[in-house]
Amino acid sequence: MTTRTDLVLPSVKRIVPPARFDDVFALVIDLPHRSPGRGLPRRLDALFRELAQASPQRSPDEIEDLIWAHWIANKDQGAASAMAIAVDAMAAGALDLAEPILDELVETHPDWAEAWNKRGTMHFVEKRDAQAIHDIERALLIEPRHFGAVSGFAQICLRHGRLAEARASFQVALSINPHLEGLREAITEIGLADRGLLH
Repeated sequence: MTTRTDLVLPSVKRIVPPARFDDVFALVIDLPHRSPGRGLPRRLDALFRELAQASPQRSPDEIEDLIWAHWIANKDQGAASAMAIAVDAMAAGALDLAEPILDELVETHPDWAEAWNKRGTMHFVEKRDAQAIHDIERALLIEPRHFGAVSGFAQICLRHGRLAEARASFQVALSINPHLEGLREAITEIGLADRGLLH
């Protein structure tokens, strides 16, 4: 998922078993102690070390772009092309076109974190939250530094009124990428909502 967020308190709730929230939240809290999958590019390690700096030499946006480029890349050129088509379809709102492509990608490339993350994003947009949480979990098991997936889980927590889990998940995302100012604003708004001060 992307990392931009607006505070959305629940209106229409999608059925997600509470145990699934608990399971994935436990995973999110444990992410700092988990190692990335072996198939991920080693170059990512240096990029994340650079991103963690308060004032990196390069702009944080440039570092983020490089990280996303590594995540979305695949040595299988056919899979990479299919991903590009799916991303373009999602951007155009053609989720019916993106869905079968992403379904095939997670089946044929189950170790590709970004395939799971993109399908999770699609399910989130469609408000199919149980399926989105499943895909986020799969992405994070492969790439525990995926601040986009963590932020996506936090947004689903918000949609279901689980403010404590949302706040903690945003904080985990910030511990990975401290330059996500929108998440700091979301944490502040959650605090106000929790105290009944947000209108």
